Amino acid sequence: MDLAIVGAMDQEVEGLLQKLSSAQEAAAPFSHLPIFQGRLCGLDVVIVRCGIGKVNAALATQYTLDHFKPRLILNYGLAGSLDPTLHIGDIVAVTGSVQHDLDARGFGFDRGVIPRLGPSLIPVERRFVDLTVQTAEDTVGPGRVRSGLAATGDLFVDSQGQKDEILRFFPDAICCDMEVAAIAQVASLNGRPYMSLKVISDAADDQAGSDIYLTMDEMVARLSAVVENLLISLSAAL
Repeated sequence: MDLAIVGAMDQEVEGLLQKLSSAQEAAAPFSHLPIFQGRLCGLDVVIVRCGIGKVNAALATQYTLDHFKPRLILNYGLAGSLDPTLHIGDIVAVTGSVQHDLDARGFGFDRGVIPRLGPSLIPVERRFVDLTVQTAEDTVGPGRVRSGLAATGDLFVDSQGQKDEILRFFPDAICCDMEVAAIAQVASLNGRPYMSLKVISDAADDQAGSDIYLTMDEMVARLSAVVENLLISLSAAL
């Protein structure tokens, strides 16, 4: 298997599912974990709708690695902006991810550090970041693409206070989501590379709860276009 594509919500994965050839739904142990196998842009892929949150993302990633043994995990989806220069519709090529809500400071660890499991930041290989940036710039224009750190937590960030709390401990983070760092941790522990790209759907502020639904269809379409072109590039790179 070349690639596992993991998205959290139905809206995020349905566009790619419509273009999956030789598609068949794969058996999964959980009713809330739909997995589809087929070919897309010249690659043998599985597309997984993992569900929202770190546990769902980790569970789906481990199951997919165990049963399909993909060479690479690709996560994509919506994200909130933590950087005022990132706007709705911008694309982020994730360079690494941290769990902003992992807090074991009472045991002497810094915020975000995974006790006994090594680093708090799990990087994306540079070649995958560069490929994502180039593909995204070719698709949506260079002024709408950034690379940077994603902060993940079981929290939909929808206030300036929540945003400030994340940036207090992770000042380099430019976007926030609810899955990618969990996917990264599982991939890393299994010795598999991962990559991730996000589209900014909201400013992670008081308007985030309404903005994400107002922009979702347009943002998912934009992201799906980038992902398709990225898969074409990956078919030559893998």
